Amino acid sequence: MNEPEMNGAETGGLETGAAAVSGDAERAAPSAAGTMRAARLHGPGDVRIEEVPLPEPGPGEVRIRLTGCGVCASNLAAWEGTPWMQYPQEPGSPGHEGWGIVDAVGSDVDGVAAGDRVAALSYRAYAEYDVAPATHVVPLPAELAKTPFPGEPLGCAMNIFRRSGIGEGHTVGIVGIGFLGALLTKLAKDAGARVIAISRRPFSLAVARSMGADETIPMEDHWQIIERVKQLTGGELCDRVIEAVGKQWPLDLAAEITRERGRLIIAGYHQDGPRQVNMQMWNWRGLDVINAHERDPQVYLDGIRAAVDAVVNGRLDPSPLYTHTYSLDQLGEALEATRTRPDGFLKALVTP
Repeated sequence: MNEPEMNGAETGGLETGAAAVSGDAERAAPSAAGTMRAARLHGPGDVRIEEVPLPEPGPGEVRIRLTGCGVCASNLAAWEGTPWMQYPQEPGSPGHEGWGIVDAVGSDVDGVAAGDRVAALSYRAYAEYDVAPATHVVPLPAELAKTPFPGEPLGCAMNIFRRSGIGEGHTVGIVGIGFLGALLTKLAKDAGARVIAISRRPFSLAVARSMGADETIPMEDHWQIIERVKQLTGGELCDRVIEAVGKQWPLDLAAEITRERGRLIIAGYHQDGPRQVNMQMWNWRGLDVINAHERDPQVYLDGIRAAVDAVVNGRLDPSPLYTHTYSLDQLGEALEATRTRPDGFLKALVTP
């Protein structure tokens, strides 16, 4: 569920900065007794804010009063409309990057209490409240009280980095600098790697440099990029390459700049159809190919816990990457900006 870097034109009407979601003082309250406000997709490009029943936690579950939710590029399949999507979707779906305060606890719950601030692995977080298994929330320590924390994408970055096997002395190519690519640039640099960042937008390349990238290459011409990587690596190409876009061309390019016996890590979320790969080249070079997506919730949660530790100890500071904030009523604008990626855009957060 990662950030694409291949989409097109400008859009307007944006609010910048993450200050609106800096803390939890902006407490959302139920709109009426027993109800809450939730966004609901009724079709492609058709999101409506509705008054729906307040969800009640069942056994083993907690209810979270949400204070924010990140907007993921994987939501674009539902926003744009793909043949396999069904509408209307559940209230709050497909928001899955929520965080907030536990306000109700079901039976048979241990270790989580009302009042705890948590990041949640839930799937209806474009709303004022969501319910999740108590085992699917990660406590946020006091050091993060003023910090937005979309746990799922931060956890994804930590899990992808772990599976990449990046170490000191490696040359790492990162194709696509969105929220995920920027985080991975910082993690790779801290591991002692040399990072070559490749992306479409000048803004993204500037972000990559701010996160420590040693070299940046505009993503304009396939063969010129390959030649530039050869020049930078003495013809050896990259030990590790992370494809973080989710499109055919970046996947092709990522493989081309991976050295013999190198590792190609596919972090992009390829959701618009089948892909073709140059298996002859993959065979010849003996590439190790890692599909760095997870489905086990416990692996996600391990990644979120690792992200909490990384932010608390100062190893990772994602706050400059939260470039745009929107109210729940503006969810359509947030999704549209995520699709079109105007200049200065990297990651949108939505507040209820």
